[in-house]
Amino acid sequence: MGFEKCHPAVNFIYFSAVIAGTILFNHPIFLLISFVCGFLYSIKRGGWKALAFNAVLIPLVAAFALYYSNYNHFGVTVLRQNMIGNNMTVESLVYGFVLGVSAAGVLMWFSCIYSVFTTDKVVYLFGKVSPRLSLFLAILLRMVPRIKKEAKKINTAQRGIGRGANQGNIFQRLRNSIRILSILITWTIDSLTLASESMRSRGSSLRGRKAFSIYRFDNRDRAYVIGLFVCLTLTMMAVMLKQTDILYDPRIIMTPITAMSYLFYTGYALLCLMPLGLELWTQYRFWKARKTL
Repeated sequence: MGFEKCHPAVNFIYFSAVIAGTILFNHPIFLLISFVCGFLYSIKRGGWKALAFNAVLIPLVAAFALYYSNYNHFGVTVLRQNMIGNNMTVESLVYGFVLGVSAAGVLMWFSCIYSVFTTDKVVYLFGKVSPRLSLFLAILLRMVPRIKKEAKKINTAQRGIGRGANQGNIFQRLRNSIRILSILITWTIDSLTLASESMRSRGSSLRGRKAFSIYRFDNRDRAYVIGLFVCLTLTMMAVMLKQTDILYDPRIIMTPITAMSYLFYTGYALLCLMPLGLELWTQYRFWKARKTL
């Protein structure tokens, strides 16, 4: 039983909290915790593909930090001068890394969301609040893998007649890619039109419709919510006690790390590790049960 088996409301609250923390916290320790946990959990969910994607993000973060520090010159600790004579400072370089790690962490967590949330969960969460929005999000989530699959089919068919995206010189490849994209856009529009007509014929726009749900809030979800509440309480205490505050201009100034700080770091780490820990614990129990047979 993985995290995707939990109640959709639990999934939504958890990912909302983690992504909000990844975006809002500029403190390097909190940001590093979120980045590492998102890195590990995305690999657990996506396997080798997620590992390759995450490995590409790391040099991009470093490249962005160098780019940012070359065009933003706040701070007083000068490292060197760039080609046009502007100072490259430690503060701007570190803040560039902070922004890059934050963006990479959000991308990793969104990849986890995509693997956990299904169209049924989206419709369940937003169906009563905004049926049109829930239907739009459900169709969007379903269309992304279908578009990728159809793009591969179109490219394979075009390669059979010598017009694949990787055939010919650079100009021929560009022309072939544009042709494949045009075919894919036409297919997408036709598919969306067909889906719209199908939903209208089933009465999706009628008032008073009721929806059947397979989701029930059980004791497992209640235990998870209690753990989530404890970790969020520790995180909010860290915010109120300014343990997440840090300045990068003109100098790097952060709240001194005390014994209480480690409690807040541990609470935030447990928050970010909750789904990974749940899935590893479930796998361990399954392995132990099989071993006893």
